[in-house]
Amino acid sequence: MEASKPEEISHPPMDQLQGLEYCIDSNPSWGEAIALGFQHYILALGTAVMIPSFLVPLMGGNDDDKVRVVQTLLFVEGINTLLQTLFGTRLPTVIGGSYAFMVPIISIIHDSSLQNIPDPQLRFLSTMRAVQGALIVASSVQIILGYSQLWAICSRFFSPLGMVPVISLVGFGLFDRGFPVVGRCVEIGIPMLILFVTFSQYLKHFQVRQLPVLERFALLISITVIWAYAHLLTASGAYRHRPLKTQVNCRTDKANLISSAPWIKIPYPLQWGAPTFDAGHAFGMMAAVIVSLIESTGAYKAASRLASATPPPAHVLSRGIGWQGIGILFDGLFGTLTGSTVSVENVGLLGSTRVGSRRVIQISAGFMIFFSILGKFGALFASIPFTIFAAVYCVLFGLVASVGLSFLQFTNMNSMRNLFITGVAMFLGLSVPQYFRDYTTTALHGPAHSKAGWFNDFLNTIFFSSPTVALIVAVFLDNTLDYKDSARDRGMPWWVKFRTFKGDSRNEEFYTLPFNLNRFFPPS
Repeated sequence: MEASKPEEISHPPMDQLQGLEYCIDSNPSWGEAIALGFQHYILALGTAVMIPSFLVPLMGGNDDDKVRVVQTLLFVEGINTLLQTLFGTRLPTVIGGSYAFMVPIISIIHDSSLQNIPDPQLRFLSTMRAVQGALIVASSVQIILGYSQLWAICSRFFSPLGMVPVISLVGFGLFDRGFPVVGRCVEIGIPMLILFVTFSQYLKHFQVRQLPVLERFALLISITVIWAYAHLLTASGAYRHRPLKTQVNCRTDKANLISSAPWIKIPYPLQWGAPTFDAGHAFGMMAAVIVSLIESTGAYKAASRLASATPPPAHVLSRGIGWQGIGILFDGLFGTLTGSTVSVENVGLLGSTRVGSRRVIQISAGFMIFFSILGKFGALFASIPFTIFAAVYCVLFGLVASVGLSFLQFTNMNSMRNLFITGVAMFLGLSVPQYFRDYTTTALHGPAHSKAGWFNDFLNTIFFSSPTVALIVAVFLDNTLDYKDSARDRGMPWWVKFRTFKGDSRNEEFYTLPFNLNRFFPPS
């Protein structure tokens, strides 16, 4: 038998992913784009509902407060997404709420000066204003790092090898929001997982008028079918005698969002009152802003690949971080109860649908703003059980993680140095946050537990994040371990042309600002 040629058993590295139907600046028909935009809006609801549903009761808030926070969060998400796609990185990314802010926000909620307020409603408002003040101050970190181009300078220490663990753990690091949540209501979660995979992968060639309907709209179709099935189980009394926890995760009528939502309500800045400022709260929140910055950097790199664009040049990445800082400032002014980051699940949906169009994401931002104002309609969609979203996350988070692994094609994985850095960074990126989570669950406080609350919040927030730990380990090792003789092994010859705007002719097509604004803000 004739020996195989090297080109027959290996695949040459490719700058852009193949097989995508629409890239960043190509658009489907308006009807298809609107349907895809609505699909991205539905997916963004999972985090937008989950974060307030967890935090508002801890603050003393009621169902009316929860609905107002969800509406406000969606409204600001829509604004931030439009700003990011127009003036930031210009990548097709939804800017949503972030779990990275949970540690400092819970610390503020448990502040003794706020816990001692006897009236629950007053305690809720006072806590909300304290969170707002901390977000407003902390947003300055991303604004300064972004617009001063400091983050662009920092990004020059990144290589394809160093980015692999960071981008991969943007997806893998969210494993606790996947099947562990599906397991809370397996009769809904597992059928949703099976149906979504079946429609998006096995039946993706099924077409109606040359449109692969099941692949393109697998999320909408699956959620509609399983939501109806869940409603049927609820109406038939299947959960009537089940434990409260099961009912909360399975029933379609336990969110209490529709009855509490107003018909029309426009969120506005300082709607909860004047923010209050505390140095300790703000310092702890700054750690969450740094985590958000690192996680978003990985997500932007993944989104560029799934939109068939080149990796964002350093100054474009920094510009996006600056606008994300503006977004966190808006979070503080409006009172969304969390900060902003790139929605990882929506990045994964770009790959699942094979549509990386910027216009689709801008349409989804329009849906967020529209349905946040029309409260009853928005609350209807927001009442989808979170277990359904968790089933989809199992696929989409994994897809984003695999995009991170695809950067290994530009490196030499026959190098022991590269194997060491990749393996250690990924392992510690998973293991260290897991230690912090387990410790907190047992001791009811993080491993950092000194008398300085701000210091505790800062360390606990940083080490709760898998991509942040991975970046610290990978970038340090990559820039200190035999780095002078390993530029080619690290993938730098491929990476270097994407560092500057003019390094690759395609950058202008993907990242030039609209309305001829590049005249006033010339790229570097």
